[in-house]
Amino acid sequence: MRLAVCGSGKIVTEFLPYLAHVPGVGLGAIVGRAASEDKLSRLAAEHGIPQVHLSMDDCLADNSIDTVWVAVPNSLHFEYARAALAAGKHVICEKPFVLRQDHLAELRAMAVERGLILVEAISMQYLANYEWIRQNIGRVGDVRMIQCDYSQYSSCYDAFREGTILPAFDPVQGGGALMDIGIYTIHFVVGLMGMPRAATYTANIERNVDTSGVLVLEYDECTAVCVCAKDSDGPIRSKIQGTDGWIVAEGAPNAIPRVETGTRGADVEEVINLSTEPHRMVEEFRAFERMIREHDTSERDRRLDHSEAVLAVATAALASAGMSDDR
Repeated sequence: MRLAVCGSGKIVTEFLPYLAHVPGVGLGAIVGRAASEDKLSRLAAEHGIPQVHLSMDDCLADNSIDTVWVAVPNSLHFEYARAALAAGKHVICEKPFVLRQDHLAELRAMAVERGLILVEAISMQYLANYEWIRQNIGRVGDVRMIQCDYSQYSSCYDAFREGTILPAFDPVQGGGALMDIGIYTIHFVVGLMGMPRAATYTANIERNVDTSGVLVLEYDECTAVCVCAKDSDGPIRSKIQGTDGWIVAEGAPNAIPRVETGTRGADVEEVINLSTEPHRMVEEFRAFERMIREHDTSERDRRLDHSEAVLAVATAALASAGMSDDR
């Protein structure tokens, strides 16, 4: 994989030092706005990236690049991913994939038509600890309740309260609690239980954006409650309760550093941590590299099915709270 990095935000600066832990990935270019040129040049120098581009067209014209990592603001995901696919590049797109279901359908059709890999970078779905939960959820018996919490006081919230609208709280740019950290809670539940029959989101809304909220997902014999907050914080954990026992994933659902489990009425009986990587995104990028190298379109389609289900839930949830999917 010869990778072009689109963006220079937090997720890029955080993960670039760990790409060395992903065999088969070479950094070919980094692209961003002219206003970020100094930062882009510094990142390129620090990580041995040979090309810095201030134009997406220039980046996509580079025939040595075969894969584009889209790590720009949410509202730009569709535009960047579509341009990359049109140029014949594989695409790894940060969450949330896109903000509208028809946009994801268009990207998927382009990827299939061109024989390209298109995936959403959602770290949890590739974590060994999450896979353990998926393989062992039967331990709890019949699943009755799932509670998934991701609450984190945003570094942008104070500015938002004072009237400065940054992308994290800009509804036009896909901001808000549900589409930011809440999307991980949807991935957690849908990855285990599939598509719910109903999704209802009760949100705290300020200036037409959800700063926090509670999402209820209804299944035939199970109810899942997802809590997401950018205006407050508290302990973060996910809990699965069944007729025979329980499983608890400690920590943020996009990282899952530890899993605990026990039978009905018991305290912790087993603690599981299968993670051996230095950063939560290493496992997903290893999976992406393999998928692209082996041209595994079956895995691409399976992952896209999951992402489509998650986006359908998210857009239904926003609509239930009076916010459309393209706010």
